[in-house]
Amino acid sequence: MNGAPPVTASGGVGTQRSVVVVDDHQMFRAGVIAEIGAQVRVLGEAADVDSAVRMILRHPPDVVLLDVHLPGGGGAEVARRVLATSPETRFLALSVSDAAADVIAVIRAGARGYVTKSITGPELVAAINRVADGDAVFSPRLAGFVLDAFSGSIAVAEVDEDLDRLSGREKEVMRLIARGYAYKEVAKELFISVKTVETHVSSVLRKLQLSSRHELTRWANERRLI
Repeated sequence: MNGAPPVTASGGVGTQRSVVVVDDHQMFRAGVIAEIGAQVRVLGEAADVDSAVRMILRHPPDVVLLDVHLPGGGGAEVARRVLATSPETRFLALSVSDAAADVIAVIRAGARGYVTKSITGPELVAAINRVADGDAVFSPRLAGFVLDAFSGSIAVAEVDEDLDRLSGREKEVMRLIARGYAYKEVAKELFISVKTVETHVSSVLRKLQLSSRHELTRWANERRLI
């Protein structure tokens, strides 16, 4: 993509879109910026809710690329706080998670689209252009979650109430455990100790009033969280 002229959503040469990249992993932010930086103007980046809100309001972009799991309250909290002050801001969620609850929560908060981190650079630039033009952008699987939520197939209120009891890190641990990861694998994936994983699992089970990993897996599957 380096050296190519900026393109508009319709495919022609035009003014570059501007973005703010919000993600709590510095290496991922750097990778995204390196991948799309020739096609968009990156106005800034942020790693948590408070710094993201400040950055977006100080340097309003055409589109905010927003992770859903962030220190300080998550991507949905960023969208809610920014849109309360700047309702024209457009958000495109960019996350490793494809869980229904994450998709629904950030869309309800005001995001215009949701794509996963497996997206290619050109696909992401195209998604940014479409969201900047006012379109909604989802992969087919994620679009299905949104349709299910509006049709009532997913009990959104129940999912939100349950997940609100968990911290951001507890949600990450919960999903990995529910997917069958061993404690050591969770620790490696999240760069935390096995003892910390055990502490988080105990807290998750207590908050959700579950008694075992088996019950946790069933609970998560019923809510389409994994």
